[in-house]
Amino acid sequence: MPEDSTRPLAVVTGASAGIGKEFCVQLAAGGYDLLVVARDAGRLEALGRELAQRHAISVDVFPADLTLDDDVTRLAGIVAASPRLHLLINNAGFGTRGRLVDASPSRQEAMLRLHTLAPMRLSQAALPVLLTTGQGAIVNVSSVASFVYSAGNVNYCATKAYLTTFSEGLAAELRGSGVRVQALCPGFTHSEFHDRAAMDRKIVPRWMWMSSAKVVRASLRNLRHRGPVVCVPGVHYKLMVLVLRCLPRGLIGWGSRLRSTGM
Repeated sequence: MPEDSTRPLAVVTGASAGIGKEFCVQLAAGGYDLLVVARDAGRLEALGRELAQRHAISVDVFPADLTLDDDVTRLAGIVAASPRLHLLINNAGFGTRGRLVDASPSRQEAMLRLHTLAPMRLSQAALPVLLTTGQGAIVNVSSVASFVYSAGNVNYCATKAYLTTFSEGLAAELRGSGVRVQALCPGFTHSEFHDRAAMDRKIVPRWMWMSSAKVVRASLRNLRHRGPVVCVPGVHYKLMVLVLRCLPRGLIGWGSRLRSTGM
């Protein structure tokens, strides 16, 4: 499908599965052209074909590993040169399990690059385009884990805390510009994320799980209605975060049952 200069463009990282894929599905249904980014070129191509045929939109595929500086630089250049850019969804991420002393240094460094440096650089690339039009948004997919710390999950919680605080600060900088920023902070969400982290889902109560579709609907609804910068899908998680924000820091570490699971 050829590009339509009147259609807005959404860039979605981590687009091949889970929350990222669901963003693509819902945005395509809403009439957005897409630039989809992930490591798995085959899955991206299949997703692009499906959405282009179903919704008569344009989908560009950009296979990339955003833990690598060169790939981030290439993508940032494309983002900065996209005048139709309306949404940047910084969703790419992964979790690990285990104590830092036993962890792979390269794997931990990759997490820090993917969860902090890549979203920052892509946001910086997107801002001149968005500010020129005075509209659009940046969504940084953080986590309820950004409000806690967890033994066995040190860098995951820390990097997600960065994303939430980064989003709040950037939103303050952009106040009055027409450009919005959202820190999307879901709890446990059905996706491949936990499978890749070798997590046993049975240790988490069923009521704590949400679908990717509900998480994304909450995010997009928040943007449409100009809701708060920090978007926490699900009433139960909203209450949890409210309590966590009121508790002394010494009381908010996860218990051993949910330790090292990630959200």
